[in-house]
Amino acid sequence: APPTIDINLAAILLPIALKFLLLYPLTPLRSSTSVTSGPLGRSSTPSTMSTAADVSAGGAELRHRQLYDDASDGGSGSVSPGRPAPMEPQSAGQDTQDGDIGKQKKTFGRTPDGTVFVVPTTHDMVSQLLDPRQPKNLSDVVVLAILALHILAAYFLPAGYKRPVFAAVFLFWRASYNVGIGILLHIQSHHRRLITWAQKWKLFEHPSTGNNPRPWLYNLLKRELEAKIPEDYEFEKAPIEYNTWLVFRRVVDLILMCDFVSYCLFAIVCSHTPKDESILFGGSRWLLGIILVGFNLWVKLDAHRVVKDFAWYWGDFFYLIDQDLTFDGVFEMAPHPMYSIGYAGYYGISMMAASYEVLFISILAHLAQFAFLVSVENPHIDKIYNPPAPREKAGNRSPVTTPTVAFDLPAEDTFVRSASISQKDMPAPVHNLVGLHNMDLFRVPDCVVVILPIYVAVLTLATPATSFWKAIFVAHALLWRVWYHAGLGFVLDQQSKSKMWTRHFLKYGESAGEAWRQWKAMYHISMIMCNTSFIAACWKMYNLPEDWGYGLVLFKHVLGAGLIALQLWTAFSVYDSLGEFGWFCGDFFFDHEAKLTYTSIYRFLNNPERVFGTAGIWGAALITWSRGIFITALVTQILNVMVIAFVERPHMQKIYGRSIRQEAGLTKFIKRSLPPPVKVWQESVDKVLDETSHFVEEFLDSARPKFASGVKTIVRDTSALFNVAPARLTITRIAPDLAGLDPKQYSLTIEGTPSLQSAVDERATGKESFSGRFPKLIKTKTFEYGAPLRVRWRAPANHSKEDWIGLYMVTDNRLRDTTEVSSLGRWTPTCTGAYDASMANTSITVKEHVVAKADPSDPDMMEGEVVFQGDKLWWTQGVFEFRYHHDGRHTVMSISEPFEIRISKFDEEDVDVDVGTKALYAKAVESALLPIIQNCLDRDDDIAPSTVDESFGSHVERDGKYAKRIVYAIREMFGVEFAPAVVLADRSVRKLAWRICNAKEVLAPYSMSHSKGTTTPANEETPVKI
Repeated sequence: APPTIDINLAAILLPIALKFLLLYPLTPLRSSTSVTSGPLGRSSTPSTMSTAADVSAGGAELRHRQLYDDASDGGSGSVSPGRPAPMEPQSAGQDTQDGDIGKQKKTFGRTPDGTVFVVPTTHDMVSQLLDPRQPKNLSDVVVLAILALHILAAYFLPAGYKRPVFAAVFLFWRASYNVGIGILLHIQSHHRRLITWAQKWKLFEHPSTGNNPRPWLYNLLKRELEAKIPEDYEFEKAPIEYNTWLVFRRVVDLILMCDFVSYCLFAIVCSHTPKDESILFGGSRWLLGIILVGFNLWVKLDAHRVVKDFAWYWGDFFYLIDQDLTFDGVFEMAPHPMYSIGYAGYYGISMMAASYEVLFISILAHLAQFAFLVSVENPHIDKIYNPPAPREKAGNRSPVTTPTVAFDLPAEDTFVRSASISQKDMPAPVHNLVGLHNMDLFRVPDCVVVILPIYVAVLTLATPATSFWKAIFVAHALLWRVWYHAGLGFVLDQQSKSKMWTRHFLKYGESAGEAWRQWKAMYHISMIMCNTSFIAACWKMYNLPEDWGYGLVLFKHVLGAGLIALQLWTAFSVYDSLGEFGWFCGDFFFDHEAKLTYTSIYRFLNNPERVFGTAGIWGAALITWSRGIFITALVTQILNVMVIAFVERPHMQKIYGRSIRQEAGLTKFIKRSLPPPVKVWQESVDKVLDETSHFVEEFLDSARPKFASGVKTIVRDTSALFNVAPARLTITRIAPDLAGLDPKQYSLTIEGTPSLQSAVDERATGKESFSGRFPKLIKTKTFEYGAPLRVRWRAPANHSKEDWIGLYMVTDNRLRDTTEVSSLGRWTPTCTGAYDASMANTSITVKEHVVAKADPSDPDMMEGEVVFQGDKLWWTQGVFEFRYHHDGRHTVMSISEPFEIRISKFDEEDVDVDVGTKALYAKAVESALLPIIQNCLDRDDDIAPSTVDESFGSHVERDGKYAKRIVYAIREMFGVEFAPAVVLADRSVRKLAWRICNAKEVLAPYSMSHSKGTTTPANEETPVKI
């Protein structure tokens, strides 16, 4: 007889059945296809995009339905202003009867080539599979059969095999989801590979054309898809993007359903009742688990209500829909609700199963989902809905914002470095404090935050774990907490009221900028020591458990680690949203530069640091299970709440006034969800609290002068005491058959922008023999750094269509007939249509064509031209070569002559510079810098400036590779090394030229090279770092 299953099976199957029963009745048979965004809230069409600031806020924006009524439009296809009018689709299902009150609304999709079509009505996977009213097809039978096999396996497998088998099954389907679907979506987003495959395999070409090699597959797909969409859909007329998406979503249905069912079955086979568990504890565990599962179901249902099938199945990876942005429902509660709070049910099922195996596999699955979000979803969101802003053209710039540079002064005017750029347009400082990537041991604060934690760590490890030393470390951590909150809070309060900190530095002749720098250093050191001392106290108070399975020991460690991760995520989100300025409370020092931001985590919470900012403290208290750590956590929480109420909030009201948002997204959502009687009661309570607070404030204001003399303030001075910050690969593939191909018939010719300098001129140094001082007659070609390289190839007429050309360093390959290393993306095909990636053909500038014969006896030859630019180039100096490869392998048929990529040195001796003509020197720097920066920015009009005054495109901020290219070029050309952040701050050639001139002038006294007094130690070995 088959083994029996624990009685908990029925209980755990309850939420599964509940999900099915709840989901499909709420999806009407004729539901309108409201298209908004994916599970993350992606929008749908570039023509109706919001600003970058709107979409960058966690990617949680959605789109309102804007359905077009064909009858009411009268076939004109008119739409709202600013949106491209959709072409009138040819669909029989679009026509409706005039005067019909319930007119069928149509949603219009738009493919990348501009084709507009009616998006038919589709339904969710649960309805398609389980709703008997929905038409069924072969794919439904296959999915249901596979699910049935899972259930049968859970019933008939021996008890000892169930757990490892279903753990492996679930991990397989989870990998199919996050890795498999992730790879498919990634290559579709970047290369449109799924569409290319459909075109290459001719999946949707009608057999009557004679071009479809598999008519049976065409008929199968047509039957399957039309059975699911009875209206507004014709398989032959639908765009290839839409048909490909329909096939893709059937694959997704299989993976998602098997992923969910295999997880539930794993939970069932792992479920048990803990030994000696009380009825109260067991009931509480089940109640909380059911609540979490129910909440999970509500999140999924509400998210599907908002996003519908288009976004649920990542439709915008294939086509877009004309919609407007919306922000609705569960998407107001949390960022990425489908992937964050949408996994609460996993932890609810883990509690009901009372199994750590289920809990750990749930955490692993959740982390895999976040990896899918970061690596697949978010890059696509930024690419489609948050493109960089257009570069500001010179003609559009206001004269006021153009930097006033003293280098433009007449020759007789004296050059003054401090006045070289107006104060308003002075390049901004870029040396931030926060983060390991900003660590600079040349700064005193960074030295302190390295040395002091080392001292604390040594003291922690060197002292014994006695009660006395434990008390010392807890008191030490508590003192740093009080100083961090109370001491710095007092300074911020006085700074807000009387600019006390700034006035102190002005008193000694310093500037407000110096006061700001000193405050940042103080705040940064205090924060680091506050956390370091707390970690040291936790180390002293923690005892490694002898039995991890005893009681709730393991659970407390898991929950504590989760709370610590929550606080870390909150800190990263706050810093990403506020930046360095907001992190260090900059609006207490520079009111005119402060502006409110409600992006990222601030879309959902007004003060995320109030609770989430101390979650890690409570997590540490759970892990250590120490009274002293709990007291520290409690004190921290109280001080945190008080500083927000008595320091931050009054200052915010003082600076921003009515522009402050009264309710965050989560608060508004909760209030809208309350029943009407509760809403009325809540509003009345708010009114009473407001009136009471005003009365207390008035009473204190009137009573304060009557207290002891000499005391100017009592309540405000004693309550405003605290503050907290918003918180190399060898690949050798040789063709087996090269018969009939003569490598001598293959050739490569290179064209590019010649470099102004050649290394040949530098080879005769006087250290050679007399005969060695004369250059060779044949000179190696030298091209500019970053300039596009055009390669003209020639090959026999019978060459393979999958031949390709790669760019390599000469020293990379030891063999001449085989390439040993990967091209690392620096390759291009010779013929169009040979490779699946749609972007592979973009480098082909002249398609292959027949070469005219000079003699009839000459062999038939073909030639073409490709261009290497941007990411297909090597962004470093050196000697390179192109290699022509045969048939998609690494068999080399031809190698170009070696050529050199070189950055021309800036020759200061050619510029006549003296004290009165520094403007000429600056002009020379600008003239030399502009073309090299244009090359570094791929000569793209949307990124590269055309004049020295134009700013760089926003792509420079989005992708750090551009700034790294520029600082490398400046270092090699001028001998001055900048940090990449300098490029992001200046964003113009003129400001960068100013920095170069300024650095050379400042460092000129330290130059040991012969010069006219303006050079720096600018040689390749010792660049000057700025």
